[in-house]
Formats: sequence, C-alpha cells, structure tokens
Amino acid sequence: MNLSFSSWQFWALLSAGFAALTAIFAKVGVENVNSDFATLIRTAVILLVIAAIVMATGQAQPLGSISGRTYIFLALSGLATGASWLCYFRALKLGQAAQVAPIDKLSVVLVAVFGVIFLGERLSLANWLGVMLIAAGAVLVAYR
Repeated sequence: MNLSFSSWQFWALLSAGFAALTAIFAKVGVENVNSDFATLIRTAVILLVIAAIVMATGQAQPLGSISGRTYIFLALSGLATGASWLCYFRALKLGQAAQVAPIDKLSVVLVAVFGVIFLGERLSLANWLGVMLIAAGAVLVAYR
C-alpha cells in the first residue's frame, strides 16, 4: 500500500483514525447536552476550521465558477451529512460508542451497494465478499 501524502490510502487511513476519535470525543461530549445542540456545536467548529484552511491555502473559488448541478449535489450531500450527524449523535447519546460506531460503519456496505446501483460501479466477487464480511463484522461487534 502506497502511504505517501498524495495517495488515497494515506488520507483514507487518516479519515478512519479521525472518525474513531470523533466517536470517542462525541460520546463524552453528548453526556450532559442535547444531542442536536451538540451537533450544532460540532458543525460550527467544522465550518470555522474548514473556512480557515480554504482561506489560508488559497483554495477559495468564485461562486459563479461552480455549476448549478455541482451546487445541487453538494447541497444534497450536506443535507445527508447533517442528517447522518444528527442521527449519529442521538445514537451516541443513547448507546455505547463501541456499539454505535460499527453500525454507523454499515455506511461502507451501503456505499458499495449504492455505487453499483446509482454510479454503475462494478465490484468483483472478492469485493462483494469483503462487503458481506464488513456487514457481518459490524453486526457482530455491535451485538451485546
């Protein structure tokens, strides 16, 4: 596996590590606050950090240079992200992080299925086996 700064594997592993920390930090964070309000605080922090990164690295683009189709799909993605976060924080408020996170990661399975259905992606038999193992593993880890 190529783990250079320019490889998708490097960034995917960092994403997994930060996602794990997110679950742990969020579980402690929602202890004494409403889960929806906790999501608002988290979102505000993310907005400020991403805005600072975009500005500091000069990655801002003129809003007029972005197509309507791109805006629509980014808005839909944002709505799905918000819904996911609200549900995730509610689940963390009600359950154990070690149970909630694996079920949340069933998104990996759903991405594979949706990618095939909606994006025309193709998975090999080995890929489908991996998807089934991820699904089984998530259920087994979450089972009490």
